[in-house]
Amino acid sequence: MIDTQNGFVSAQSSPVIPVIADLVDRWQGAGGDVVFTRYLNYAGSPYERLIRWSKLKESPEIDIVPELTPYVSKSAAVVDKTIYSFFNEEGEALVRERGWSDLYVCGLDTESCVLKTVVDAFERDLTPRLIKDASASHAGQMAHDAGILVASRFIGADQIITTADIPWSKLTHSESELTE
Repeated sequence: MIDTQNGFVSAQSSPVIPVIADLVDRWQGAGGDVVFTRYLNYAGSPYERLIRWSKLKESPEIDIVPELTPYVSKSAAVVDKTIYSFFNEEGEALVRERGWSDLYVCGLDTESCVLKTVVDAFERDLTPRLIKDASASHAGQMAHDAGILVASRFIGADQIITTADIPWSKLTHSESELTE
């Protein structure tokens, strides 16, 4: 679950939150591991210096949305990051330690942190799947669609799926699959 934080929720991205909550509930109920990420901005960051974006520095913006907080205590981890991707030192170590090879990725924002995570997974010889109906952008549908288009070019169109495409019957408490 990439960056499902209050600071990324807008009128354009809020409709996806119940979809994500249902996905997490079902995934954890089936024995799957879930990891939440939280983006944490800081003074002087490249985001602040180069794109003049200074949000997500403190609570309540950095907090996981209330609809998902009941699932955080049952998650495999919460990875705090200061980069777009899940694959900081902690994220990479987690994947390596757990032996995960297939990553089901969704969250906010499709065209930035979700996109960067699936591309980084692909480049690490993992199998990423971007769950498009469980992802959105606070910048709106056009930004979300752009993220889906670019992701399909980077990781393959077959890797762009919906929640209906998830092989629920095959999901067991497997150490090789992860939902982020």
